[in-house]
Amino acid sequence: MQGTRRILVTGATGKVGRAFVARVLSDPRFQHWSVRALCHERVLEAGPRLEVVRGSMSERADVTRAVEGVTHVLHLATCKELPDRIMDVAVKGFFFLLEACRESSTLEQLVLIGGDAAVGHSTYPRSIPVTESESHRAYPGSYALSKVLEEVMLEQYFIQHDLNGCCLRAPWIMEKDDLKQHLSFARDAFGAPSFRALVGESAADAHAKAGAIPILLDPHGVPVKRNFVHVDDLVSCILLALDNEKATQQLFNVGMDEPVDYGALGAYLQASRGISSVPVKGDLFSVWLDNSKAKLVLDFRPQYDLKRLVDSAFDYVRAPEDPRKIHYPG
Repeated sequence: MQGTRRILVTGATGKVGRAFVARVLSDPRFQHWSVRALCHERVLEAGPRLEVVRGSMSERADVTRAVEGVTHVLHLATCKELPDRIMDVAVKGFFFLLEACRESSTLEQLVLIGGDAAVGHSTYPRSIPVTESESHRAYPGSYALSKVLEEVMLEQYFIQHDLNGCCLRAPWIMEKDDLKQHLSFARDAFGAPSFRALVGESAADAHAKAGAIPILLDPHGVPVKRNFVHVDDLVSCILLALDNEKATQQLFNVGMDEPVDYGALGAYLQASRGISSVPVKGDLFSVWLDNSKAKLVLDFRPQYDLKRLVDSAFDYVRAPEDPRKIHYPG
């Protein structure tokens, strides 16, 4: 990593964006890198080696201006299940970004953070792990469709224009107390499924009062195995991919070494913290997102296993100035 590098980060104010910006600016290996953050509704505070530009992914002029003079792009921007906006932001916006990268005289690499929504994550039953060779298979909804279209567009730019880039396909990204907030019967539970909706209001109130957590079962009554990745591990993988020739025009699954088994999760919380659990049958299936390629090619070594993921979430205490905010539904 010789010479000056400037990386544009779209979606810089999100969970991954903030973690990446903080890491790349503090890591001695990246002391010659600067960051340009494209911000829309929320804004980062500019500082040494951090430039902030305002604009929207849905406006071609904003995207073109943001790409000017950068050597790398990390694309994170999306808007989840907002059908009125997602095609403009996630699909048309990514096309604008690809075009700007194609036309750039300075651009060296584009890194797309994809999602396992592109292969349906836990929506469809599977008998073998999901590798990078599996066909796209979006679940119903605009967000999953956008993740498929992002990956397809990037692949076509590899083919049509020999663009240097890669896609890191991540499952549900966890930080802070996300997992604890997910394992809740409360009304402000985080993510899907809604355990309150599955068991009903009165039962949910009783379970919440007892301090119990839900154990998600598949339609056959078997504890679900579900893929997660901690934001710190994902950021580590992004850094491994930057300026890495082995990442050129490649797709990588980026997740934990094993999916989280809700049954094992419940057993660990009972043994370590005395937290009781309630089995809840849903419509999701177990799936194993195979990260072998990222481990072999990028030397990716996730630091979070089930126990560390659980402990970090249940030990986390939010400060008054750090309230939980859900910016996008879905």
